[in-house]
Amino acid sequence: MKSSLENKAIDTFSYLFMIIFSIFCILPFILIISSSVSDEKSVQLTGFALIPKQFSLLAYEVIFQDNTIFTAYRTTIIFTVVGTILCLIITSAMAYAISVKTFTHRNKIAFFVYFTMLFSGGLIPSYLLISKYLGLSDNILVYIVPALVNPFNMFLLRNFFKQIPDSLAESAKIDGANDIYILFKIILPLAKPALATIGLFYGLGFWNEWFTATLYINDKDLYSLQYLIMKVLREVEFMYQLDYMQGVIVDYVKPNNTVKMATAVVTVGPIIFVYPFLQKYFIKGLVVGAVKG
Repeated sequence: MKSSLENKAIDTFSYLFMIIFSIFCILPFILIISSSVSDEKSVQLTGFALIPKQFSLLAYEVIFQDNTIFTAYRTTIIFTVVGTILCLIITSAMAYAISVKTFTHRNKIAFFVYFTMLFSGGLIPSYLLISKYLGLSDNILVYIVPALVNPFNMFLLRNFFKQIPDSLAESAKIDGANDIYILFKIILPLAKPALATIGLFYGLGFWNEWFTATLYINDKDLYSLQYLIMKVLREVEFMYQLDYMQGVIVDYVKPNNTVKMATAVVTVGPIIFVYPFLQKYFIKGLVVGAVKG
């Protein structure tokens, strides 16, 4: 009886702690959303609040003033989805190759990949290679091709492959299976937690990409979402500073702070909705790993 009461007390405390912790995690998002739909003048006078003091959609009107934002969304979604899939395929293939003990040159390939983590050619050689020799300027492939393999992700996936018993691949080879069949039918299904983690890394990297557009993209239809958002913020900040320097008096306050909050909602929102669908793969992968022992 005493043990039962102790268990109930522990469960109650745990639930209360998780509820309070969840509230503290949700409050910043509520504050950002509330600030994005607030009037800039009220924000400057009273600060950010969980409930808007004066409702205004001017910040979103600035962001969605034309169809450029929707084009940037489409471009970003395309190279994020395609790039993440291609990165997972190529990274998995390389990680599997250097994890097979019978592959003669696996240590040499691993060294060459590791070398790129320590040294790089620099910005100018990279720019000349991508723009002049590969001809990827103003091409959506410029977001994908240079980022196909991340050395850290590859070594992370290789270490996971090493934990899978060699007997599985050996028994499949006895039955006549080749390495491609073993990789896609045996190894990758067991590596779902690692693939979900690395896929999330790649996806976030593509979604947050803006520097590539700065260097190689002049076509407005190929702007990434993050680059376009940064461009809008700079324009709003420039207009704000210009009016201040010239002493211009206007009958409304330009939405400087509220635009920043609105851009956070626009850019982070899709990732928040996608993450719950990825979470189940993390949980399923943990169960598979526990059963495999």
